[in-house]
Amino acid sequence: MALRGVCTATLRGVADFKVNNVRTVATTAILCRQRPPLGPMPNEDIDASNLASLKKYRSYNRYFTEAEKVKNQAVWWRTYRGYVEKADPDHGATQVDIGLPISRPHRTKELKERRQVMKDNKRNVELERAFRLCTFKIPLDRLQETWEKTSGPFQVRRLADHYGVFRDLFPNAYFIPQVTLHISYSHDNVAGVHHGNRLTPTEAASTPQISFDAEDGSLWTLLLTCPDEHLLDNEAEYVHWLIGNIPGGAVQAGEELCHYLPPFPAKGTGFHRYVYILFKQDGHINFQGDARPSPCHSLVDRTFKTVDFYRKHQDSMTPAGLAFFQSQWDESVTETFHNTLDMREPVFEFIRPPVYHPPQVKFPQGKPLRYLDRYRDGKEPTYGIY
Repeated sequence: MALRGVCTATLRGVADFKVNNVRTVATTAILCRQRPPLGPMPNEDIDASNLASLKKYRSYNRYFTEAEKVKNQAVWWRTYRGYVEKADPDHGATQVDIGLPISRPHRTKELKERRQVMKDNKRNVELERAFRLCTFKIPLDRLQETWEKTSGPFQVRRLADHYGVFRDLFPNAYFIPQVTLHISYSHDNVAGVHHGNRLTPTEAASTPQISFDAEDGSLWTLLLTCPDEHLLDNEAEYVHWLIGNIPGGAVQAGEELCHYLPPFPAKGTGFHRYVYILFKQDGHINFQGDARPSPCHSLVDRTFKTVDFYRKHQDSMTPAGLAFFQSQWDESVTETFHNTLDMREPVFEFIRPPVYHPPQVKFPQGKPLRYLDRYRDGKEPTYGIY
């Protein structure tokens, strides 16, 4: 009896094992059947058994021809670009360089000079000792001078593009400012003009000190304008300072066509851009038609457009320098409007729309405890986190 019970248990276990294996195989088959089929594999149509018959690009011209065919095929991003260009004709238009020609140094000569400097630095015992003791000091003046002569003008051009200076002053045109303007409204160079820094109208209330490198006998024109300040015409500007026929770098010796007027950004209009542009003249220019009455306290007389001024004298001058800052309203603007311009100060205010509340839910599940405060009648302020 005992032997019969052992045999029966063994046979039953074998049967259960077979059934479990069958179930596992069936489940796996079902899972495999539910898996989505794979897509076409790359290079599936290539006959690997006969590689000698495949088409090969034995010359660059053949490859270039095939690439041009693929390039001319219609794709969705080119369709979108065409739609945008149709809506805005100036979108993606090629900009014209109206600045001075760039004289790039020879690359081989530049690399040779750089290697020579590195060799001299490695042979310098005092320089090695200063680096090892962490006492080496970098001369910032030399660093600034090197930056202005190498990558500085190109980075300033990118900043001007970022702030929309060329877009608003020279439509579809740009220039690389190769002459660096040093402008300061204080003796300690704390309130200096760089490329988009912030200055208050109080700091820029007086005439700044301006210097730049110029050859002897050269003539220049300096312009300060604001493309964001006009009160009546969005496309027009107000000229704040205009000096022509500047001999060399002596700004004070130039012909002042319009005397300096401090910034007056209206209250509630945010930050305004104030742009200094330096033009290099080919010779003496007669600015009789561009001169303003002195003193000029009329905004009508100060209405100005930089692009029209440049088009008028483009055969005799070329933009060469650029610097700009931003300014926002402060108390000195009120004094400028009342005392200098003799007019009432305009004040702009943003009218905020009423607060939008979504329709009230009858059963506010998962809402904060003060959910019903926003739907109460009356003008009492509501509090809480919604």
